[in-house]
Amino acid sequence: MTLELHEANQIADGAMKHAQSLDILICVAVCDAGGRLVSFHRMDGAIWAAVYGSQGKAVASAAFGRPSGDLTERADHPTFRGIVAKDGGHMILGRGAVPIVRDGQVIGACGVGGGTGEEDEDCARAGVALIG
Repeated sequence: MTLELHEANQIADGAMKHAQSLDILICVAVCDAGGRLVSFHRMDGAIWAAVYGSQGKAVASAAFGRPSGDLTERADHPTFRGIVAKDGGHMILGRGAVPIVRDGQVIGACGVGGGTGEEDEDCARAGVALIG
């Protein structure tokens, strides 16, 4: 089961639409189950650091099959640190990404950066809900 490009774009569009309703500027990264980028959107004027934050949160969410914010408490565990290091340090913990699950299987994740952690996660959830 795979995440298709049109679905990833639909998720990103939904996240950006929600961001507009919150009056924030975001970057949206949608990756597949292996953490590989499928779609990326950056709203005009979104901060450049959100490019990296959105992707890193999406990778972490896809890798562990849960919202990226749920992983923060595990950041200091040696096994978790080892996984992040082996991945090359691409994973970013903190609120803002949610997994994309179809028929009980993680097929990707949507990560958002640019707002507060809560705003980012709300935008990611709004986008993912469009294909659910």
